[in-house]
Amino acid sequence: MRRLIVRAEAEADITTAAIWYENRDRGLGLEFLSDIQQAIIRALHSPRAFLLLRKNPEVRRILAKRFPYRVFFILRANVLVVFAVLHAARHQRIWRHRLRQK
Repeated sequence: MRRLIVRAEAEADITTAAIWYENRDRGLGLEFLSDIQQAIIRALHSPRAFLLLRKNPEVRRILAKRFPYRVFFILRANVLVVFAVLHAARHQRIWRHRLRQK
């Protein structure tokens, strides 16, 4: 199995969203975290099954099942790097900007 790296920016995305959901309804933040974790696990198991956004570096996107969030990751030979976890309404320029910051 590939090694997983979750960049600090992606961790901040996840934390911010989880807090927002938790403030709306107790327990919802944990449900959000679980949904994102499951998406990342699916990506680790079958990374090439998900939408290819860019070839070099290989950037792919997976959708969370319950919450309107997208997980963006870079696929390397033995590493999966999650660099953004964005609400579906947010513009794609955000992940492209982060990709340039690598």
